[in-house]
Amino acid sequence: MAPIAASDSSLTGRVLTVRQSLFAMLGLSFVVMMVAIDQTVVGMALPTIVAELNGFELYAWVGTSYLLTSVIMVPIFGRLGDFYGRKPFVIAAIVVFGAASALCGFSNSMMQLVLARALQGIGGGMLVGTAFACIPDLFPEPSVRLRWQVIFSSAYGLANAIGPTLGGVLTHYVGWRSVFFVNLPISLLGLWFVSNYLPHMRHEQRGRIHLDWQGALLIAAGLSCLQLFVQFLPAPGQGQMAALAGIGGVVMFAALYFWESRCAQPLLPLEMFRNRSLSALFGLSTLLGFALFAILFYVPLLLQGGFGMTPQVAGLVITPLVVFITVASIVNSRILVRLPNPNVMLYWGFALLIVSCAGLIFINRTTSEWIMVAVLVAGGLGLGFVLPNLTVFGQEIAGRSHLGIATAVLQSTRMIGGMLGMAIIGSLVNYYYVQHVRLAVSTHMPAAWGGLLEDPQMLMNAADQQKFVAQLQGLGLDGSMFIDTARSAMVSAIHAGMIAVLLFVIAAVFWVRVIEPVNLKRNAGRKPAQDKESSSAGMASGHGGPAKGDE
Repeated sequence: MAPIAASDSSLTGRVLTVRQSLFAMLGLSFVVMMVAIDQTVVGMALPTIVAELNGFELYAWVGTSYLLTSVIMVPIFGRLGDFYGRKPFVIAAIVVFGAASALCGFSNSMMQLVLARALQGIGGGMLVGTAFACIPDLFPEPSVRLRWQVIFSSAYGLANAIGPTLGGVLTHYVGWRSVFFVNLPISLLGLWFVSNYLPHMRHEQRGRIHLDWQGALLIAAGLSCLQLFVQFLPAPGQGQMAALAGIGGVVMFAALYFWESRCAQPLLPLEMFRNRSLSALFGLSTLLGFALFAILFYVPLLLQGGFGMTPQVAGLVITPLVVFITVASIVNSRILVRLPNPNVMLYWGFALLIVSCAGLIFINRTTSEWIMVAVLVAGGLGLGFVLPNLTVFGQEIAGRSHLGIATAVLQSTRMIGGMLGMAIIGSLVNYYYVQHVRLAVSTHMPAAWGGLLEDPQMLMNAADQQKFVAQLQGLGLDGSMFIDTARSAMVSAIHAGMIAVLLFVIAAVFWVRVIEPVNLKRNAGRKPAQDKESSSAGMASGHGGPAKGDE
């Protein structure tokens, strides 16, 4: 395995050994573990959090606030990493993410938690925008990079394997606050390895550097308007607010296009979007993010709120989904470079994801747990065949000059899709749940008691359920029957949301055809410099040069 040249002031002229490369990758792996564990444990704990802190209307915002701030930060720090090197920003991101995790654990209301998650999203966006782009800096050749990414994939898989079960066990036995404190020891380990072993690889620059803050603000404003539009659209009496948010979003994105097309050093180089294959990858990343985050956040709600499982049992059931993301990623890394047309893996991945989404629409409380596991395994395999390939293909097509920002945009579009998925599925679930509950109980119980069931928190709080059943028994009514009716309403509502996810995944299959076949074999045995030249072909020259010491 070829040694790696580095360029930081203490490493100039030195070549990283396999040991140093390994420790650098371990540091990055702890970073990705921290982000992965956070995604899985929060989803498992969220029904319990809502039951304790109240405020089901903010259920989706716990995820979308994180994603919104992350989306804004990813391209900013992807670009800053291209300009100044990525190591300082990785270190800063670990500190911010760890501190925000502690604030999440100390939150005493849903609004405090939403705000703390927004701060955590800033750290997460910094990490995604910089840490993922460190790997092609360290390993320019795709064949070498894929071998080293096994460590990355294994770390992600380990986090995913323990995340749901850990989240369920901690929530059940220790309390939901502990799921956020798990990030602290992992962040300390990552900080030590990154500080000591990750080289600071700077990029040569010509002329003065200007960061496109105007573009960043327009992205923030546009995405905020889009988020509010999705939230207000299904809400009764909020049509005017939805229209204003929609118009504001259109204006902000039009202004963003106008500004970026005239900016000397744009945050989003528009020439990337003129490449059909790269634009298709950005679109696929958005659609995949929609499905990924909708499944991660609403399948736990289905299992706990709809099926009545404890957090611990729900964690065990959902674990195969995230475990097989890693299994498929590792298998993918072994066979991808051997395929004449690597793009075929995207077709297989989305086909499996379609099977999984269709299965989630039909499972109910009487479905065997083995069938549930099989449905989730198919989803994990599908995601594992798609997630890493979008990044590898995008980096190859974009070339060295746009490597950082292309990686950042791929991660950003996935988060945008996740933000939309959380908001749209959340709105659908809220609307259909209330409608189903009203239809089912309106003729059988007083309106005041029916109103209690319209709040989904009842399904996650055992103490409230016992109180509800006892009070209805005093009226001569079977409260447990109404609880079961509400659970059925929750299942139907989430099924409606999963239909939307299925349609988005089906649409993704048609986008795959736009991507030109990516040749990952052509660089085998060639020098990094040749890789850089060949992978940059067809793309306009950017403002960043090759990393010092890469050649």
